[in-house]
Amino acid sequence: MPANSPDTDPRAILRAGLPDRYLTPEDLASMFVVPIETIYGWRKKRTGPPGFRVGRHIRYDPAAVQAWIHEQADRDAA
Repeated sequence: MPANSPDTDPRAILRAGLPDRYLTPEDLASMFVVPIETIYGWRKKRTGPPGFRVGRHIRYDPAAVQAWIHEQADRDAA
């Protein structure tokens, strides 16, 4: 198999179908079908997926977003 095939690329497992780039707040709003204000509210309250600044811009690592989604699902299942 090629070195970058989905079966051998660990990013494919971590990202689980998410884009292979850092996500914007608009990307998250679109993914979760929520208003952009909700994403900014989560960030302000520190209840959403962890983000980081690149200059003036907020970005999210797809692997961190995926981990946050699993945490939310586990919390709701408990």
